Amino acid sequence: MDFELRSAREKLEREQRERMQRAKAKADRERRAKAEAARRRDALEASNRERRLDAARAQEEADQKMEEVMQLGKGISFSHMFEALRYDGPGDKIKLPPSSFKELSDEGALDKGPMYFRLSKVRDRVPGASQYQGPEEATCCGVLEFTAREGSAELPPHVWNNLFQSDIPDVPLIEVRYASLPKGTYAKLKPEGVGFSDLPNHRAVLETALRNHATLSENDVVVVNYGQLQYKLRVLELKPASSVSVLETDVEVDIEGPDSVLDNEENQHVLVPLQIGKVESGVLEEGKFRYYKFYVEEGTSEKVASGHANIEVKIEADTSGGDTDIYVSRHPLVFPTQHRHEWSSHEMGSKVLILKPRDVTLVSGTYSIGVYGFKGTSNFQLSVAIKDVISSQRIGEQASASSTVNGDSVVCKNCKRHVSGRTSVLHEAYCVRHNVACMHDGCGVVLRKEEAADHVHCSKCGQAFQQREMEKHMKVFHEPLHCPCGVVLEKEDMVQHQSSTCPFRLIVCRFCGDTVQAGGQPLDVRDRLRNMCEHESICGSRTAPCDSCGRSVMLKEMDIHAIAVHQKS
Repeated sequence: MDFELRSAREKLEREQRERMQRAKAKADRERRAKAEAARRRDALEASNRERRLDAARAQEEADQKMEEVMQLGKGISFSHMFEALRYDGPGDKIKLPPSSFKELSDEGALDKGPMYFRLSKVRDRVPGASQYQGPEEATCCGVLEFTAREGSAELPPHVWNNLFQSDIPDVPLIEVRYASLPKGTYAKLKPEGVGFSDLPNHRAVLETALRNHATLSENDVVVVNYGQLQYKLRVLELKPASSVSVLETDVEVDIEGPDSVLDNEENQHVLVPLQIGKVESGVLEEGKFRYYKFYVEEGTSEKVASGHANIEVKIEADTSGGDTDIYVSRHPLVFPTQHRHEWSSHEMGSKVLILKPRDVTLVSGTYSIGVYGFKGTSNFQLSVAIKDVISSQRIGEQASASSTVNGDSVVCKNCKRHVSGRTSVLHEAYCVRHNVACMHDGCGVVLRKEEAADHVHCSKCGQAFQQREMEKHMKVFHEPLHCPCGVVLEKEDMVQHQSSTCPFRLIVCRFCGDTVQAGGQPLDVRDRLRNMCEHESICGSRTAPCDSCGRSVMLKEMDIHAIAVHQKS
């Protein structure tokens, strides 16, 4: 009986303990569930609060961006992201898609005159965020046309190179904003390298290059082409703003000197000043040019034009290590080359070149000398002198006087010279034994027999040379040369071609006064009869008011208009 009561009591106690443990576990679960619910509720509230703050910040940034866009565009809101594509073209005018034209037209941008845009690179952008890229990654431009495909903007080389100065991403994205720019009043530029200031009237050359530009921005690099040469100028300062418009405005331009020095001028197109009467020494490698310049004053030019003095360019070279050629031109041809020059000398070793201007009225001015390393490494000494020709004329007079023919003279059958009749037999015997006449058609020069083997004639032009000079003559004068316009000619024909008919030759336009490429033949037959090139034909088609009657007349017809209409007055 006691045993059963004890078992029942233990069973009851065990069941009570189990119920208490289950109740306790249930209370723990409910407490943990409440804590987890509270944590989730707090997290959700924090997340909602953070989203509301992010939305508020995004709205504030969007409002700020819109305010900046409106302020930048003077009330016109245009800001889009495009994929940047490149196209070949001059200046700084981009191409936008047709949808941009409709949006700008609806905004009234077409009524505000020329349209300008500020471009900036997009890098690591988060949707809805805005980040100003800074002046080193932004530039301004104009617009050329609205023909780009949707979602892209086409950039010319000037804009592309200034916008992507360092790295180019796989998919370059840019942000294009409409901008209202003030007219520029002042610009300071600095050449990146040397040689730009050597160009004749380099400010006019820069002005011609800027005609294709609508804007300028600080830290931009402007590329100026002069023939086949290219110069880069960095924009240091602009007024009245860091980005300005250069359309229909007069801009005061300052050009600072470059930081580069002339310690490596053989690899650059640099004109080293050369004073008349002084010697300049140098070392030149094969295939390289070294350029010099000198100036002929008005007083000296009168002596040269009258024939009392000559301009003499002399180069003394060491032929043991190499050989040089010399090319000379008068500005505006700044850098003479093998087939673009006015005077040249290709003799081996030291040489003297006498400059005889074709037009005696154009003697004074700046001349350029190009020393070319034809073979090997050459040491040379270059000098320019104004030599009086009176002494040489007297020597010539004495020579002509001493070479008068006596009455009893006879002609030697071998050398064809006049000799005295008393000694003709002895002369002919000596002459036949030691001298021989060149049998080449048109030559007839008399040579010593030991020198005859070294006397040869060119098979193409017939000129006479020494044997060692023939290889250089064939290479210089008869090796085919390729002109950038596609023509292949020998040297003499190439010089004539590039000075008269090549479309890439540089001329000074008679209408705009700029140094430009001539172009081909004009389409108008009347312009061809006036000896105009293609550029002058197009440039002369611009109209200007007549000073007498005020009528708008084409520039190329202005002289005919003055004669036909105002001849009596």
